[in-house]
Amino acid sequence: MTESLSIWTLMSEATLLVQGVMLILVLASLVSWVMIVQRFQLITAARRELDAFEEDFWSGTDLREIYREVTEREDGAVAPGAEQIFVAGFREFSRLGGASADPDDVLQGVQRAMRVALSREEERLAQNLPFLATVGSTSPYVGLFGTVWGIMNSFRQLATVNQASLATVAPGISEALIATAMGLFAAIPAVVAYNRFSTAVDGLMGRYDTFADEFASILYRSLLSGRRGAGAS
Repeated sequence: MTESLSIWTLMSEATLLVQGVMLILVLASLVSWVMIVQRFQLITAARRELDAFEEDFWSGTDLREIYREVTEREDGAVAPGAEQIFVAGFREFSRLGGASADPDDVLQGVQRAMRVALSREEERLAQNLPFLATVGSTSPYVGLFGTVWGIMNSFRQLATVNQASLATVAPGISEALIATAMGLFAAIPAVVAYNRFSTAVDGLMGRYDTFADEFASILYRSLLSGRRGAGAS
């Protein structure tokens, strides 16, 4: 390829509309990559924190001890994810629990509290995924719009010359095809990342749901055993 037809030259000599399309696609790609890195780090950390908390939870440690350790940290912050779900459920259990409390009412209250925590966690994990989906679905069409516009200009210029040749329309068609390539460059990583992260979020939420159900069952059994013990005495 000659220097006159280098990519940078074609981009700099493109029409303002095509340049605007290219700029939009470049910005969309940059923002997408920032979000991809952020989502990857967040989901990786969430999976690691869930593994660590489940190991601690199923180690046989008393639930009140776990609750005290989680809520009495020096920074005073409860980690999102499984810890947040556990704290929400155990706090509601402590507030409603007691020898005279109805186990079914307590269970419903605990499940409601954990559902709220689950919804917040899902919202946190899925944040920015709609943007990736939008970039993945619209970028090819935005690039195609720039391509169509560039080809239209090429044929308009072709109509003004006496002798048409491939060299006459090649620069315009080349700049138009660059817009299509940039649209695909922005869309493909966004689509791949969206599908991968959506699957990861669904997997994490499934594990959170399982943990919440098992935790609610443990609390419910403790209430039933407490009532039987109180009745026996």
